[in-house]
Amino acid sequence: MTNIHKIYPPNWSTLYQSVNLLNQGELVAFPTETVYGLGADATNEQAVSKIFAIKNRPHFNPLITHVAEVDQARDLAVFNDQALELARYFWPGPLTLVLNRQKNCSISSLACAGLDTIAIRIPRNPTAQNLLIAFDKPIVAPSANLSGKVSPTTAAHVSQALSNKIDIIIDGGNCEVGIESTIINLTQDIPVLLRPGAITLEQLKSHINILENASKDIRAPGMLSQHYAPDLPLRLNVTEVYDNEALLAFGSPIPCKTNVIKNLSLDGNLEEAAINLFSMLRDLDQSDKVTSIAVMPIPENGLGMAINDRLRRAAARS
Repeated sequence: MTNIHKIYPPNWSTLYQSVNLLNQGELVAFPTETVYGLGADATNEQAVSKIFAIKNRPHFNPLITHVAEVDQARDLAVFNDQALELARYFWPGPLTLVLNRQKNCSISSLACAGLDTIAIRIPRNPTAQNLLIAFDKPIVAPSANLSGKVSPTTAAHVSQALSNKIDIIIDGGNCEVGIESTIINLTQDIPVLLRPGAITLEQLKSHINILENASKDIRAPGMLSQHYAPDLPLRLNVTEVYDNEALLAFGSPIPCKTNVIKNLSLDGNLEEAAINLFSMLRDLDQSDKVTSIAVMPIPENGLGMAINDRLRRAAARS
């Protein structure tokens, strides 16, 4: 159920309240261009621990640190030439860099899961930017939901999951991108793609050489085998729909019919599909007319790589 009393407009009064809460070691939910984040003072170990407790998130799963500008990021992380090139081209934006921590890095060790690396990015969402500037310290912010569940792309989604656990949800409307940031490990000789996301592999390869396959070590968020999951089981790459099954379609014509259907993009547009993915999964998951969700095939190129990654992890327990 949505608690509208915890949802506030993105004005300066809300930002002032949010900064006060962050300074007190409390949590604030806020929009980014990817998904809504659950934010805490990245330098406050107790505040960071509240994120893990509220989300029921495993402590070996590191968090992404958000900053307002590149100079702040360079105070926290060791940038090589490749990192500077990517930051110059894609920041602010939905790209997270995994880099070695500076020796004097002020970020909570818990936020980095005890690793000698840090996952860091600069969001481009104006509300996120204003919050970071007003707070004037790094903010760690995983998705504002329970760990392993469908990511939130509206303030209402956050409220449904966390309204009794946090005091402020800043409403920035629907997330512009709708899918999490791409994560690249730049601590090795050859960069490694840890999580496909809103910046595509093709875009990255136009700037750096990149090795696609990551190890199974959890070096960044979004690498758990089961993640982003609705309550109903998922069946992927379907050509037919079973009885009592909803359909998450892509493109047209639709080869199989059902009474409960959402189409990620009638035109087969992967950007539109990414924007709609999590909200449509939520809508189908809340239907009382079905017992599972069937998903039509989605191309693996471009943003399709990230969409299919989320769907495979969401279906892992099915």
